[in-house]
Amino acid sequence: MAKPNKKGPVQTVMILCTQCKSPLFKYRKGGKGALVKCFRERIVEDYTQKTCHCPGCDREFARETLIRGAPAYKIIGGKAIMK
Repeated sequence: MAKPNKKGPVQTVMILCTQCKSPLFKYRKGGKGALVKCFRERIVEDYTQKTCHCPGCDREFARETLIRGAPAYKIIGGKAIMK
């Protein structure tokens, strides 16, 4: 299978926790669809101290996984939003 493009899209979005609105990532997202997964290589800024846990309320918002051979975070439905 094809790996995601390293350079990827130029547009960046902020990913926030839905419960406490703390910033989680600044991410280079491609396309107009919903936020389902975040490839680690596309994360511009990471605001989390513990992997996949919100720094504000310590709630788990994603799970680590491999997608098309690349490390990624699979977002749990309704736990993170993008702005």
